[in-house]
Amino acid sequence: MNALQTDRLSVAYGSQFIFKDLNVAIEKGKVTALIGSNGCGKSTLLRTMARLLKPEQGNVLLEGDNIASLPTKEVAKRMALLPQGPTAPEGLTVLQLVKQGRYPYQSWLQQWSKEDERHVTLALQTTGLTDLAERTVDSLSGGQRQRAWIAMILAQGTDIILLDEPTTYLDLTHQIEVLDLLFELNAKENRTIVMVLHDINLACRYAHHIVAIQNHRVFAEGPPEEVVTSGMIDAVFNMKADIIPDPLFGTPMCIPHGKGRSLSLGLVHV
Repeated sequence: MNALQTDRLSVAYGSQFIFKDLNVAIEKGKVTALIGSNGCGKSTLLRTMARLLKPEQGNVLLEGDNIASLPTKEVAKRMALLPQGPTAPEGLTVLQLVKQGRYPYQSWLQQWSKEDERHVTLALQTTGLTDLAERTVDSLSGGQRQRAWIAMILAQGTDIILLDEPTTYLDLTHQIEVLDLLFELNAKENRTIVMVLHDINLACRYAHHIVAIQNHRVFAEGPPEEVVTSGMIDAVFNMKADIIPDPLFGTPMCIPHGKGRSLSLGLVHV
């Protein structure tokens, strides 16, 4: 059974359709990366799968169940979403933020429990934030702040995690730190990870499955070795590129053509 699946999904903003009759399957227990040029619909697809956007037609299936028919708290117990560039109220501590992940489990009849405490403690340990629990979120570095948000969704205790551009605004060190953390969650805990990424080389390095979106449709999907080709880069990103094996991981590595120093070196790409 797939973790998530769209069935002839059509999504529109006003009268403009973003997707029509879209079929995408997210395999359970895998890392999937959505790639494509700006404005192609990657984030829209992620938000629709998370039930933040209502489709015009078609369905999103969450582990085989029509997500539209499920209670909100049940969805939140099965799937977590980290949007792009989340912000926390001023003065909120890391611990207070991470505790928000337990909201789906709270009710008038069921208040804070030892199980809630266990999930929060584990989330802080997993993300390496135990010693920073009493620090305010706005006092953290960019990488620490992103780990705090990831800790919150880990505390939510879901098997499926959606992330919209989790490495945006992070330097290279913190990008790798965040992606290593997500990869370990998949490898050690079999969490299904779906993320929008701009860096094609990092997508190839960390994802088992890649969905390349062009003009609001799926241009290609499958393992990185099958999807990331010079032809796909040309069609999806309108850019010439060479694809070579990553010298460390053997995954596809995109070398885009462009001017750069080629002008001073007398080189011409064709």
